[in-house]
Amino acid sequence: MNENFEDRDEVLDIVRRFEQMLSSNEPVFFDLADFENIIDHYTSNTQYDKALQACEAAIALYPFSTELLIDRSQVLAMKGEYTAAADQIENVALLDPDNPDVAVTRGIIATQKGLFSEAVAYFLSAVERFPERDDIHFNLGLAYQSWQKYKSAAKHYKQSLRLNSDNDVAVQELLYCLEVSDRLEKNLEFFRRFTDDDPYSAIAWYNLGQAYFRAGKFDDAISAFDYALLIDAKFYEAHGYLASTYVSLERYRKAIEEFELSYEPGNPTPEALCNIGECHEKLAEWDKARRFYQKAIDLDATMDEAWFGIGIVLIAQNRAFEAIHFFRKAVALYDEGLEYWMALAAAEYQVGNIVSAIEAYDKATQVAPDNKDGWLNWSIILYEQGNFDGAIDLMRNAVEIQPAEAELHYRLCAYLLAAGRYREAYETLENALVLDFDKHRLLFDYFPELESQKALARLIEQYRK
Repeated sequence: MNENFEDRDEVLDIVRRFEQMLSSNEPVFFDLADFENIIDHYTSNTQYDKALQACEAAIALYPFSTELLIDRSQVLAMKGEYTAAADQIENVALLDPDNPDVAVTRGIIATQKGLFSEAVAYFLSAVERFPERDDIHFNLGLAYQSWQKYKSAAKHYKQSLRLNSDNDVAVQELLYCLEVSDRLEKNLEFFRRFTDDDPYSAIAWYNLGQAYFRAGKFDDAISAFDYALLIDAKFYEAHGYLASTYVSLERYRKAIEEFELSYEPGNPTPEALCNIGECHEKLAEWDKARRFYQKAIDLDATMDEAWFGIGIVLIAQNRAFEAIHFFRKAVALYDEGLEYWMALAAAEYQVGNIVSAIEAYDKATQVAPDNKDGWLNWSIILYEQGNFDGAIDLMRNAVEIQPAEAELHYRLCAYLLAAGRYREAYETLENALVLDFDKHRLLFDYFPELESQKALARLIEQYRK
């Protein structure tokens, strides 16, 4: 097995022992390196409260360790406790003024506070003295990325990975920066070079697979993940990504096989179970889908995707009334989910809960005002209730937010015609025809009787190219 995975298993074992110590309240010995690993594990998983708890436990045992005091300052900064973080690092600076981590920590605090040019200056001064430290380049990348300077961020993430290719967070951030700046395709060679340099590195193949996956080159991604798994069959994350690649290709049976290998035997993760549920859902295997979604919820009751999944399964089985409970649970757990609000609104409408449906569409348009379907579906309810003015006002609001969306203009025109407001309707129609002439058929899809209106036909003909 690759040495890195042995290291990773060791770290997880140390973290488990630390958590057992906390729950049993019985003292267990950890050396300084153990504590560093525990703190790193928590911070890389953004579990800052646990990281701070580990810092406090470590400092109680090793009160004179500047490394631990620096860790504590960095964790405080990540938690947003900037004053305490700054006080801590200034105390360290008095004890050890030449310590490069003083500049790094000041940079982390500045990044967290949004003072990006100040942060970059701190990190650059640290890089000058210690160009071989991957973590400094990584932090420089984060500062530039937060500053929305994606090219500079990518440059430093790349350097960080050249020095330490095991940093999966650096891989994710680099891929994000390359995607945002439309440079992913051009940079695939960067990831390929690692596999050329070390063809027996599972991490190198895994990283290349992720790059291909993000670039939409799914067959290449499958090959790369397969190589990673040939080198290390227990590389659970690679199984997970390979499964996601099969999902993208709609090969759900293969995806299920890989998701089942994406965790330690007998120790499934709620994410894997939820993903398996979704694959069964795509295969219209409703009972199996529901069973796996429920297993995910049993392991983690806060898994909104699984609650939503059960709702979708019930809708497919024409059980909208039961589905509402599950959709409501999903939006309670994650109220920024447009898909959740749209599904809840549709289910409420289906069972005749008009007021609840309108409230859910209202939330959907707040969450994603640039999604036209929320506005359209909401307006249909108002129109069907005979509230023409309400439907018109809603569409005017939508058009203001998305002036280039022709479908909204056509729908507004239809409502104005229905309300007998012809002059406004024709003005609106002219705007719609200019934006997208071909979509004028939508008008007759909404109201077939309009095809017989001669004035309308004449206006449309004027704009025919």
